[in-house]
Amino acid sequence: MKVVIIEDESLAAERLEGMLKEISADIEVLAKIASVSEATSWLSVNRPDLIFLDIQLSDGLSFSIFENVTTDAPIIFTTAYDQYAIKAFKLNSIDYLLKPVRKSELADSLEKYKRLKPAASFDFEELLRQIHPAEASYKKRFLVQYGQKIKKVETEEIAYFYAMEKSVFLTTGGGQTYPVDYTLEKLQEILNPEDFFRINRKLLIHFKSIKNMVPYSRSRIKIDLDPPGPKTIDPLVSIERSSEFKNWMDK
Repeated sequence: MKVVIIEDESLAAERLEGMLKEISADIEVLAKIASVSEATSWLSVNRPDLIFLDIQLSDGLSFSIFENVTTDAPIIFTTAYDQYAIKAFKLNSIDYLLKPVRKSELADSLEKYKRLKPAASFDFEELLRQIHPAEASYKKRFLVQYGQKIKKVETEEIAYFYAMEKSVFLTTGGGQTYPVDYTLEKLQEILNPEDFFRINRKLLIHFKSIKNMVPYSRSRIKIDLDPPGPKTIDPLVSIERSSEFKNWMDK
């Protein structure tokens, strides 16, 4: 069985590949792809037997892939949260898996694929009608608590989010920092990807927080944030995200 993994988190993609190989030595991972644009190009010239598809990619929702390319390969969706129309996934895919993906659930999905493969048919037009990137509703404000008070912070006021130890914080353009009850993975799904980009495992930034950018070693990009970020977190665009970051900035 030849599969492709479309997933923008390199560690998640590697973990999924490892579990697939543990489940069956006959599974060959043809490619691990991190973006809508790369997936569109790859699927236009390749036909895998099965696609593992993350929903939120580095440059947008993965559903937009099928606006530009046609494939009859079955799909197993993966997502960190089930905020999207799970009903549509069930109707138009083999299965969906909530992250972190468990090996037992992955094995069950593969068995389901084997049973349904002969009769599988996928209506991508219906999928796109039910879930379209243009119809996505993104978070507009956050309630944060400081001391005994609660205040609202408009999303447009936020410069960046960062993860430190087991907590996540937002920092406003004015330099105020507040804890939030979200993971960076969740924030990627609920914030507009036109405005926010996760440059590495610890930083999710708004484009307006970028003061300067300079080339760094190993094709990375170092960002001068305004306001400055925590001293313990390097504002470096990771190697895996450098290409997508450049595309995100160069619109």
